[in-house]
Amino acid sequence: MDFRPILYILGILLSVLAVSMVLPMMTDIYWGNEDWKAFFLCIVITSFFGGSLVLSNASFDLNINLRQAFMMTFLSWILLSLFAALPLKLSTMDLSFTDAFFEAVSGITTTGSTVITGLDNAPPGVLLWRAILQWLGGIGIIIMAMSVLPFLSVGGMQIFRTELSENDKALPRAAQMASSIGIVYVALTVACGIGYLMCGMSKFDALTHAMTTLATGGYSNYDASLGHFHSDSIELVASLFMIIAGIPFVLYLKVVRGNLRPLVTDPQVKLFLSMLAISTVAMILYLTLVRDMDLHLAFIGSSFNIVSLMTGTGYSSEAYDTWGGFVVAIMFFLMAMGACAGSTSCGIKLFRFQIFFAVARVQLKKLLHPNAAYVPYYNKKPIPKDVPLSVMSFLFLYAVSFVVVALALSAIGLDFMTALSGAVTSISNVGPGLGEIIGPSGNFAPLPDSAKWVLTASMLLGRLEILAALILLHPDFWKH
Repeated sequence: MDFRPILYILGILLSVLAVSMVLPMMTDIYWGNEDWKAFFLCIVITSFFGGSLVLSNASFDLNINLRQAFMMTFLSWILLSLFAALPLKLSTMDLSFTDAFFEAVSGITTTGSTVITGLDNAPPGVLLWRAILQWLGGIGIIIMAMSVLPFLSVGGMQIFRTELSENDKALPRAAQMASSIGIVYVALTVACGIGYLMCGMSKFDALTHAMTTLATGGYSNYDASLGHFHSDSIELVASLFMIIAGIPFVLYLKVVRGNLRPLVTDPQVKLFLSMLAISTVAMILYLTLVRDMDLHLAFIGSSFNIVSLMTGTGYSSEAYDTWGGFVVAIMFFLMAMGACAGSTSCGIKLFRFQIFFAVARVQLKKLLHPNAAYVPYYNKKPIPKDVPLSVMSFLFLYAVSFVVVALALSAIGLDFMTALSGAVTSISNVGPGLGEIIGPSGNFAPLPDSAKWVLTASMLLGRLEILAALILLHPDFWKH
């Protein structure tokens, strides 16, 4: 395999990461925090490696084949996480390498699980760096989902190739699409920040939380997450923009181009909003009728936390894991389900359930009418023959990966609820788990290092859509 084009792209990504470190450094200088020295050193190190990779590989042919694309996707998340961990390791937070790498991976994959305690008094540069990592990870996820994974035929994502074709009148080139998505992403982040400011957040809090909201990452500046503010208006603004971030961003590009119809008719969006509504109503009824909770508290708590978990953001406002078994079951299911493909959200993705249902429906019809010819449809178009197999493979590997991670965590010594919820929250890139240790009121700091490494690997596996990572283990991948 020719690694030169891969190394060139990795060099560009590292250079972008180095430039991103300037903002936290300037923030620490402004607030008089000594961590600016750590960020300065990391800028020098990261830019040196990034610049070296760019300069030493710039003169080669940059055409990338299928195997190189898989390798580039895998190495980019690993390498960026490694360099992103450096400021956290060298900061005054005194994190171990395990904790720093866990935090960086959790940030850049927009998982949002944290091992840092005392966030209320953490250095401003570190808080801003965590938000920047999630924000960069969020736009990276969108671009990967719309311009890389469809052409790698990962997990059924190939059905979204038409989103990039000129016939569908989306945007004809991936580069143009990426820049357009970037503009929309920045505009929505600014709008979210303004919303937070109007609700009473400080400028710094509004900036960092707007970044982590649009990235559906969930990092907060406080141990109590958004529950720190005790503000219904802040939670409503967060819910609105988490929903916006859970919708495919290519649809926003079509809206900007004057075509509002796809945003209204897209089957993923309709199922996403329907699932949010049904889950919220069910939980409100349960909390008011069975748990005797005040209707206002039940509505705010249910709607906010359901949106947060289904989009994979991971903000929390209440200890919802103490609301009873029915609530825990709903939350566990929504954590795995996720929102729409092509958004910043995580999880299995709704379109895979829709394809699975379409195929199962056709199979039932064939049982009744064996000689009839039925074709499964998605979004009023026939599903290509290779897509159902790709989706089935993904769902199977997701289930196997979940079992393996849960068993590994149990073998390390974690209790049943922590192991199960830790497995699903990491592989679905959600953030908080369930239970006393890693639930919405806790964090991942008490876990042993071995468990943190298992969860770190699981976060990367989930962000790479499983298949894009496991393909590297297949012997045929390395054959010429």
